Amino acid sequence: MRCINKYYGFFMAVFISGLLLNGCSSNSYEEKLSLLESEHYVEDLYRGEFFAENLCVTDKDIERAGYETDGSLHAAGLFDLNRKEVLYSQKVHEKLYPASTTKIMTAYVALKYGNLDDEVTVSDSILDLDPASSVCGLKVGDQLTLRDLIYGLVLHSGNDNAVAIAEHIFGSEEAFVDKMNEEAKLMGATNTHYTNAHGLQNAEHYTTAYDLYLIFSQCVQNETFREIIETNSYPVNITEADGTVRSDTWKPSNYYQRGLADAPQGITVLGGKTGTTDEAGYCLILYEKDEKGNPYISVVMGAQSRQVLYKDMSALMGTIDTSLPSSPVFEE
Repeated sequence: MRCINKYYGFFMAVFISGLLLNGCSSNSYEEKLSLLESEHYVEDLYRGEFFAENLCVTDKDIERAGYETDGSLHAAGLFDLNRKEVLYSQKVHEKLYPASTTKIMTAYVALKYGNLDDEVTVSDSILDLDPASSVCGLKVGDQLTLRDLIYGLVLHSGNDNAVAIAEHIFGSEEAFVDKMNEEAKLMGATNTHYTNAHGLQNAEHYTTAYDLYLIFSQCVQNETFREIIETNSYPVNITEADGTVRSDTWKPSNYYQRGLADAPQGITVLGGKTGTTDEAGYCLILYEKDEKGNPYISVVMGAQSRQVLYKDMSALMGTIDTSLPSSPVFEE
């Protein structure tokens, strides 16, 4: 089953152009535009036969020999990027809470619209965050580069970094989130909606395992993003409001890169993003390659514990057929 979404934007552009050129009356145009903007219409179009040759469109689970999911999982999927196949899917279109896997979109928007060398001053907005949540320990008045902030966002999963990034690039977290939602729609992630840049719980903040795949597959085509997720340790110097410089080191939150979990034989985990809240459960999306360099994306959402998360993720990656020859290269 094919799963690359590269023609979606093209066909949508053609469809929109058709609406504009088919002028007639103002009412006709408004009616058509309203139809286009309808989320249900876009979702139906996205899932329809028109795009079936270019997207992985499945409305049922796909089993994988040798893999039995833990009954607690909310969703899971395994995607072969070179062969454009969905190897496994469980409830991949079910709307779920993403927790900090949100930050892959935050990073995508930051890399697309920001200047990595910008010096950023942290505002007092970070004080609104729960200090018990995942943070990098930023203080009001701290100065560091946007590059530093993105590394801390992705590796250490800093909610404070997410807020600082959002405010710096678009002036407010709200404006940044609007851009996140806009980019999600452009990627075809029509079952995703963000209300913040970090992923802390909100009933209107949701995604699907398939949408996460779509977003992550766009992210890993960015060389800088790949460099970030493949980093095992990032040293940073932060200038405080009084001019004092303090040092810190940010490391990945996923256990494979930290040496706390082992990938199956023949599989190398290059990087990924974790996410955990009470409502979302334990979530993880990974970018991995087999020993011949073939790339894959695997995602597990809603595990009841960290132990179950890594057990199921390893089992899922373990079903990858490492005996297959190298295939045409995914466009990184």
